[in-house]
Amino acid sequence: MKALKKSGLTKKEIVQAYREVVRGRRLDERLWQLTRIGKTSFNISGQGAEVAQVAMAMAFDHEKDYFLPYYRDMTACLVWGMSTKDILLGSFGKDADPSSHGRQMPNHYGSKEHNIVSFASTVSTQMPLATGVAYAAQLEGSDDVTLTTTGEGSANQGEVQEAMNFAGVKKLPVIFVVENNAYAISTPIDEQYANEKMSDRAHGYGFEGIRVDGNDFTEVYLAFKKAVKDARDKKGPKLIELMVSRLTSHSADDDQTIYRSKEEIEDMKNRDPLNFMEKQLLDEGYLTQAEMDKIDEEIRAEVDAATDEAEAMPDPAPESLLEEVYAK
Repeated sequence: MKALKKSGLTKKEIVQAYREVVRGRRLDERLWQLTRIGKTSFNISGQGAEVAQVAMAMAFDHEKDYFLPYYRDMTACLVWGMSTKDILLGSFGKDADPSSHGRQMPNHYGSKEHNIVSFASTVSTQMPLATGVAYAAQLEGSDDVTLTTTGEGSANQGEVQEAMNFAGVKKLPVIFVVENNAYAISTPIDEQYANEKMSDRAHGYGFEGIRVDGNDFTEVYLAFKKAVKDARDKKGPKLIELMVSRLTSHSADDDQTIYRSKEEIEDMKNRDPLNFMEKQLLDEGYLTQAEMDKIDEEIRAEVDAATDEAEAMPDPAPESLLEEVYAK
């Protein structure tokens, strides 16, 4: 693990990063709980990827850069500007949901206010869209950078290859991310692709690909900081493979104990990146245990309040079904 101080971030920024990691974890746990008690219909968890997502998102300028996420990127969306309540409004399917006014499934994040572009349930269709957004920035002469993400299973879709090929040809300011958690639902990586590293695919499209340890906050942050700078300097796209864990089943409709052994699941939970980050914060003197406990208490209270507020909001009116769907 690289020391947190090597990130170049201030103590305030590092503590805020930790707060975002905890917020992502506690909110994810609440979303999971809501499905189990029948108050919401579905959830896809990002537990195990929060540290990587916070470090990734912090490297961008959220005032002008664009983010085209995939369904596990809730924590990154929080860092980009969405609120805890925004996420819950989407899960409850409320009319005030900024992602789709309650018209899409949960976990389809989007916010026009924060340059977060929502996506389709068909996996990886966000990739060619991201290439288009980056191409627009290039044509306009701006230095905006586009970030888009997907899982290692979804990365095998044809549109991903088309997006990367076009981005490589045009040297577009786009960063492609594959969050590799080793399972495409129940399919392990040795049955998904033959190449050793997903990041190696970038070379076939004429740009750099790197693999980073998603449990290491500093390594991830520095990798994305450089990638963003290179994109702004018109050096073209990058592919970053984030090696992360999937601590839960694929979704609320899945049971990973059917295809993963008890030993594998236990070992994975023992390597929870949240625990690693907390140990670093203690060892390097950024926070005390009492201070971390206080942050956790504050986040839990925030999630509780946001849950109550979101649940009380009105549902979409049936007669508004086709509004906000087709352009006028």
